[in-house]
Amino acid sequence: MATSTPVRHAWRALTGLLAITALLFGINALGVYVFGQSSWTPALALDLQGGTQIVLEAQTEDGAAPSEEQMQQAVTIIRQRVDASGVGEADVTTQGGNQIVVQIPGQADEETRNRIEASAQLQLRAVLYTGAPANTFVGDDGKETPYPTPDPSLQATPTTSPTNGSDLAWITPALQAEFQAYDCADPANDPANAPADEPLITCDADGTVKYILGPVELDGSSIDDATFGLQQNNGLWAVNLSFDAEGTQTFGEISQRLYGAKAPLNQFAFVLDGYVLSAPSMNGVILDGKPSITGSFTQETAKVLADQLKYGALPLSFTVESSNSISATLGSQQLQIGLIAGLIGLLLVAIYSLIVYRALGFIIIASLAVMAVLTYVTLCILAWRMGFRLSLAGVAGLIVTIGFTADSFIVYFERIRDELRDGKSITGAVEDGWGRAKRTIYISKSINILAAVVLYILADSTVKGFAFTLGLTTAIDVLIFILFTHPVLQLLARTRFFGSGHPLSGLDPTALGAVYRGRAQFREPVLATGAAGRRNAKSRGEAARRQTIAERKQAELAAADSAKPGSNVKEGDD
Repeated sequence: MATSTPVRHAWRALTGLLAITALLFGINALGVYVFGQSSWTPALALDLQGGTQIVLEAQTEDGAAPSEEQMQQAVTIIRQRVDASGVGEADVTTQGGNQIVVQIPGQADEETRNRIEASAQLQLRAVLYTGAPANTFVGDDGKETPYPTPDPSLQATPTTSPTNGSDLAWITPALQAEFQAYDCADPANDPANAPADEPLITCDADGTVKYILGPVELDGSSIDDATFGLQQNNGLWAVNLSFDAEGTQTFGEISQRLYGAKAPLNQFAFVLDGYVLSAPSMNGVILDGKPSITGSFTQETAKVLADQLKYGALPLSFTVESSNSISATLGSQQLQIGLIAGLIGLLLVAIYSLIVYRALGFIIIASLAVMAVLTYVTLCILAWRMGFRLSLAGVAGLIVTIGFTADSFIVYFERIRDELRDGKSITGAVEDGWGRAKRTIYISKSINILAAVVLYILADSTVKGFAFTLGLTTAIDVLIFILFTHPVLQLLARTRFFGSGHPLSGLDPTALGAVYRGRAQFREPVLATGAAGRRNAKSRGEAARRQTIAERKQAELAAADSAKPGSNVKEGDD
């Protein structure tokens, strides 16, 4: 016998759920055993695990105390840097008026530390001269010989006034000698606090190229946005910039000056903490304020440079005051309390389901179990790919979702019972009940997800974990309903236990007060579907109810007549 359409759909849905589950476990297994960056336990946030604390102290050019506005702007940019590194649930606050405290869950890697500690303003300077990073030359004897210490008597000021940032008049004999003696590998060379209106001798971040740069012509505050992506014409990774109005005009003038110039005068350098991040050449006149930086970028290096350009415009310079490990603010005890609360909630939902819905309650329990497994492995993957960390607020979001999920089950099962009360068969009631319930469920879940998104965007960072887990588990809840709960019920409705309306199944038509024909036979199922079918079922049920009431009144009248005095006296007795 051919399998019915609902059964085929049910098996397809369950197969799809199994494939999704296998895919999630496969992705996480890849992260654990191949890349060594994932885990089979979700990463914990600062309040539950502890981590790294970095204290930065602000410094102004004139030595005055920084303003509150400058400190808050710096906090925002440093938080953006931390988020861009993929670290979740970090805490960035001010302390003492001139310090910023950065707390990161777990041990901060070197890349994250560099993002945080890169505190000077981003600068754009024209390239005047480039050379090898060492401070030696090959002498007549063929040996490496260090350049001599610059003579203080050498000319240190330009003989003619430079006209722009690319004017070679900036390179005085003293500056040339200092450049030759400059060693990129010498840690004593610190270009971070160089004056903005003077040339700068520095190196790139890797210490492979040495530069003489002109004065600062733009700073990071002129950059509105920086993104990265693949170029369509050549398939290479590029960093795309967008300047504000003033920056667009200034950069347009720079591009007109540099385009067509002889190398290295056609280059301009992005400088952060005194070191060159990138020094691309000018390949055209750019007047719209949207240049692209190309080169030998990979996806990762393009992303890092875009983040550095976007989040490098700190209003202050900072020094690292301290860096140390900190303990968890709440600890494992609070996590255990949260998990116990979640288990109590699950237990109460299970007990309520079994009491009210009997065997149907096991479907609820199974659905919650499948949802828990998918949520767990998803959190493990997000910890690896997005840096998500589970905080106590996130645990609260998981617990709250249990109640929301129970509401959905109640809506679905009550719709099925309504269909049974209208006299439909159990298989028909499951299909029609799903058709009536899913719209209500979708609307309810949409509102929950919308609330979670708004809360995540607008709320403080301590609440973001709650909003994230709430939205995530709500989406998984809808997936479970479509691919597990309804398909399982479709299959069970065709078994003898559920399909016959066993009293313990939770689908007993008699116990639900279904409409009867006469006094013993259950009414035949209503074949009409849709709104017309429901109206017909309702009218038939109302007619049957009126007939039953009329029969009951007739019986009551007959009983009253038989109870009258003399009603049992026969004719002719007197």
